[in-house]
Amino acid sequence: MAEARRVVVKVGSSSLTTASGGLDADRVDALVDVLAKSRSGGEREIVLVSSGAIAAGLAPLGLVRRPKDLARQQAAASVGQGLLVARYTASFARYGVRVGQVLLTSDDMARRAHHRNASRTLDQLLAMGALPVVNENDTVATDEIRFGDNDRLAALVAHLVHADLLVLLSDVDGLYDGDPARPGTSRIEEVRGPADMAHVEIGSAGKAGVGTGGMVTKVEAARIAAAAGIPVVLTSASQAGDALTGRATGTYFHRTGRRSADRLLWLQHASEPRGAITLDEGAVRAVVEGRKSLLPAGIAAVEGDFTAGDPVELRDAAGRAVARGLVNFDAKEIPMLIGRSTRDLARELGPAYEREVVHRDDLVLLHG
Repeated sequence: MAEARRVVVKVGSSSLTTASGGLDADRVDALVDVLAKSRSGGEREIVLVSSGAIAAGLAPLGLVRRPKDLARQQAAASVGQGLLVARYTASFARYGVRVGQVLLTSDDMARRAHHRNASRTLDQLLAMGALPVVNENDTVATDEIRFGDNDRLAALVAHLVHADLLVLLSDVDGLYDGDPARPGTSRIEEVRGPADMAHVEIGSAGKAGVGTGGMVTKVEAARIAAAAGIPVVLTSASQAGDALTGRATGTYFHRTGRRSADRLLWLQHASEPRGAITLDEGAVRAVVEGRKSLLPAGIAAVEGDFTAGDPVELRDAAGRAVARGLVNFDAKEIPMLIGRSTRDLARELGPAYEREVVHRDDLVLLHG
């Protein structure tokens, strides 16, 4: 941990704000003190994934609690995001550190050009000595294109920037084998794989009531990152300094896999399918076992209302999702393609139809 050169740190709303809404300047400054100290000397780069925009916007808009409807959440995020970044900018300025804001939606990240742009922006900010502050773009994200929690966003950003370590900061000092408030439960110091989690009961809600996460989302984020070859430390915000200096703290998740193509990880974990295409038996074999593209000849049925470039689910005849991919045609075009060869389609409809419905480079297999 101490030798990790590029680190993604994620902090939740409950570690930055009061329960009634509004930023807690002392808490923000305390976190910034730790992060600035960790990167001093130039040997370490830090990307901060920070929740808190919606929570920060509650009090200024006269809201006493996080609204349930999307429109008011977006309004709160619009007000709060400016306050959040202004607070970070002022706090990091005490150390001469520049801050760059990066707002993402899951829809951005599954699409090839957008994904490349985000990657370039983050790399350039780091190269220029700035500290990127990443958040979900709550102001414009619809229910269909939201990550839903910044823990998962942090895991995917860690993969995007080729991080050596992901630090998830919570209001609890690690993963426990039961409710931490109950006597007799103990903190799990290391997780080497799924077997270490078999006996663990995980609660579902954060304590402060201003965030969307909880231990469930943090463990899922740790699993995604570890499977992509990135070790994870889960601890409390008050112990961030220990995590970044390599002292034993919280729960350490060992890497369980190795890096895969960046965009495909986003496609698998951050995209919401807009429709589904049912494959015949031969196409399922070609896609799953042969890692081939999906051609019109292998389609049995289509459902949903999607446009070219949207993520869709690929299903077998039993309705089981076997893959997810970015489709090259609108939903309304696909019925006339079903079961036909690309050569016939090109001859009848033109060369634009002599292409895959889902190209193998835009396709990820779903396991389990």
